[in-house]
Amino acid sequence: MDQTATPHAIPSACDFTVFGGTGDLALRKLLPALYLRDLEGQLPADTRIVGVSRAELDDDGYRAEVRAALTTYVAPEDLTDPAVDRLLARLHHLTLDAHEPDEWHRLHALLKDRPDHETAARVFYLAVAPSLFGAICDNLEAIGVVNDAARVVLEKPIGHDVASARAVNDAVGRVFAESQIFRIDHYLGKESVQNLLVTRFANTFLEPMWNSHWVDHVQITVAEELGVGERGGYYDHAGALRDMVQNHLLQLLCLVAMEPPSHIGRETVRDEKLKVLQALKPMTPEGVDHDTVRGRYTAGLVDGVAVPSYTDDLGHSGSKTETFVALRTEVQNWRWAGVPFYLRTGKRMDRRASEIVVVFKPPPHAMFPHSEGTTEPNRLHIHIQPDEGMRLHLTAKEPGPGGIRLRPVSLDLSYATTFEQRSPDAYERLLMDVIKGNPTLFMRRDEVEAAWTWVEPILTRWATSPDRPKRYPAGTSGPTAAATLLERDGRSWQESDQ
Repeated sequence: MDQTATPHAIPSACDFTVFGGTGDLALRKLLPALYLRDLEGQLPADTRIVGVSRAELDDDGYRAEVRAALTTYVAPEDLTDPAVDRLLARLHHLTLDAHEPDEWHRLHALLKDRPDHETAARVFYLAVAPSLFGAICDNLEAIGVVNDAARVVLEKPIGHDVASARAVNDAVGRVFAESQIFRIDHYLGKESVQNLLVTRFANTFLEPMWNSHWVDHVQITVAEELGVGERGGYYDHAGALRDMVQNHLLQLLCLVAMEPPSHIGRETVRDEKLKVLQALKPMTPEGVDHDTVRGRYTAGLVDGVAVPSYTDDLGHSGSKTETFVALRTEVQNWRWAGVPFYLRTGKRMDRRASEIVVVFKPPPHAMFPHSEGTTEPNRLHIHIQPDEGMRLHLTAKEPGPGGIRLRPVSLDLSYATTFEQRSPDAYERLLMDVIKGNPTLFMRRDEVEAAWTWVEPILTRWATSPDRPKRYPAGTSGPTAAATLLERDGRSWQESDQ
């Protein structure tokens, strides 16, 4: 792809092909996201959407499935008959087996069946198991549909360790140039995550304090109320470290810790994120034992409803897989030297929340020795989900005569109430970036492999350790050892309502 091309231009024509077109991700996220962008008039007028799967469906049958999915996953106020009909008219379905090259001529014929087929943007979204990535890309090359206007989107997981990640990247890279490969992490498309960059780099008051002189520590939490559900087979081979930390949480850490790029461009942000990953304190076996906690949920109550244990969800008790991870790390560079970063994620916890908390150091001198009330360190609380926004925690004087009474207060920014408009889903933004050819919010190969390189010593140590994950009841904040991880540093986890 021409590196001098404008990355933000919407092409005049696009063929958007979804492999795994009848799967949960396609029906629950991808097609509703494309519908909502079409509703806003953002899709190229000449757009076709091709669902590819092994299901024996014709175009009409596929359209019926997608109509039902839109009714289920799109808010009623956003559903209009003309817009639904317009999206359905764009849809086609092809029944293909990735391992049967003789079947692929049908995709070739469909993509070439337009007068501008050489210049139309071609998006190949691989919403399938990574084991199929190589076979699909090889077949796309074999039928001659990979050109300069093509791009491929890869869903996680990209491998399960460094070697397998490199194998996946090699297989895809034999067909597509790196500039054509979009490794998606939907967290990077969330409004609050992108607003973190604006908050840091478009407001002069904050950036001078964004360093070890003023920041005491940083906490990043992704908590889920749900268990493994129908993903038990996949999850038991992955675990929370592979499923969440290696990608989502490390990407959030990168955005918090990265240096200011010269501008927000196609490679500048990704260059700075890579530097953070390379600066993470390496995990030694002793460091893993001291600075990581893994847990697994047992039966408990979530929102007052009894839920089973992980082993009950899984159907057997022989697993050593973790459903919870907490860890401590540092970014070993000039800006962040000595500042701990605490990461935490888990299933069946007491709340659903994704958030970043930057805790600042206390004032260097107590100016109000005879005051009443309490003071707390200033904190910037960034809410990623479910309610996107920011909260800056300050100390203020409580109104009234008779001395100074200190009281913690907060300045709140809620995107829903401030901007009074629907916040687009992360996939809506990311799919449009793919169509426009803008890779800024997607992971580059060296990022993925650097993240696996840092995580792999933890996986290796856990695999050889006789210890099992520590238990925590469903509906709680995780094992007590996770609290101890911070308490020994004189700190505690900051929850949303604190």
